Amino acid sequence: MTFGSLPRHERPRERLRALGPGSLSDSELLAIVLGAGTGGRNCVQVASELLAEFGGLQPLTAASHDRLCSTSGVGTARWATLQAALEVSRRAIGEQLRQGDALASPAAVRAFLTVWLRNRQHEVFVGLFLDSRNRLLAAEELFRGTLTQTAVYPREVVRRAIELNAAGVIFAHNHPSGVAQPSAADRALTGVLRSALQLLEIPVLDHLIVAGPRCVSFAESGLL
Repeated sequence: MTFGSLPRHERPRERLRALGPGSLSDSELLAIVLGAGTGGRNCVQVASELLAEFGGLQPLTAASHDRLCSTSGVGTARWATLQAALEVSRRAIGEQLRQGDALASPAAVRAFLTVWLRNRQHEVFVGLFLDSRNRLLAAEELFRGTLTQTAVYPREVVRRAIELNAAGVIFAHNHPSGVAQPSAADRALTGVLRSALQLLEIPVLDHLIVAGPRCVSFAESGLL
């Protein structure tokens, strides 16, 4: 069943056009991404059932290909559409950071990192390399680890900062456990990276931890 099976005033696309995306519920936004219903259910019903089964948008978008495609109403094509929508969002925010002062828009930095890292099943350590005007030069995955830890090599980080002629760096990594609190190892690593980059007069501007929808800043927590 498609949007056409719904009364006009209940159709998500019509409501989005008239009221804007912020006025739509999670199920309505997801219904637009899905595009159509299945098995006699309209797209909003399918979206509502998916959100109820997975417990919300975050765990739904974090689900693996096999887990999601084993659910009624979702196949490889819809899984791919969801992943593409997330990547489009991340790249759009990245463009915003490239065009302006990243430090002047901490909300954009948090949004970018949250979209990028929150669904990872293993720890990933990334760097945002900035120019002298705090514009984004590159956002790169530097190291990938296990479910609980990542091996980070300061020498490689320094080498990449030099290659990009970076004037500042923001680091981030995720905690798949969902616990956003920085560990002793996280604090120690940040200190080592700061010392290594300080020799080149490249400041570490922040280190953020993404745990699900939460994003904790070392700078704001007084740890940097």
